[in-house]
Amino acid sequence: MRTVMLTGDQRSTAEAVARQLGIDTVIAEVLPADKAGHIAALQQAGAKVAMVGDGVNDAPALAQADIGIAIGAGTDIAVETADVVLIRDNPADVGYALSIARAVRTKIKQNLFWAAIYNVLAIPVAAGVLYPSLGLVLQPQWAALLMGASTIIVTFNALLLRRHTPHHPGAPS
Repeated sequence: MRTVMLTGDQRSTAEAVARQLGIDTVIAEVLPADKAGHIAALQQAGAKVAMVGDGVNDAPALAQADIGIAIGAGTDIAVETADVVLIRDNPADVGYALSIARAVRTKIKQNLFWAAIYNVLAIPVAAGVLYPSLGLVLQPQWAALLMGASTIIVTFNALLLRRHTPHHPGAPS
């Protein structure tokens, strides 16, 4: 992941802020109408782009980005255009949101894997595939009980997200 500062601010100001934040690439003095074009150029170069903005001037760029993130109490148009809205006005929350998104994606994959394994095993048994060879048939009440147990497992696994510790030093507690 590479962070690029794309701003309408003066170059000297933008570079000073970028140094404090550890951002190497600065594109400064960009007119509001040109921000979306810069994002499109990054996308054409093969980059997946997330744009963080808060104002009316950021709305076209938020719409152009693969993921638009409105930060703080941004303008209505920025909030409506964005894919993600962060409540606080803290740029560190972007890292926190990425950490949560990765954890959620992992849980989704785990739960889909569990559901696939359960269905691959349970559906043939319920359909009577094992009856001719083993005389094994899954009674409807057992099938319902096992389905309920599967749902409980998936739910508890998802609830483990509450224990997620963000991998970002500036994240909220």
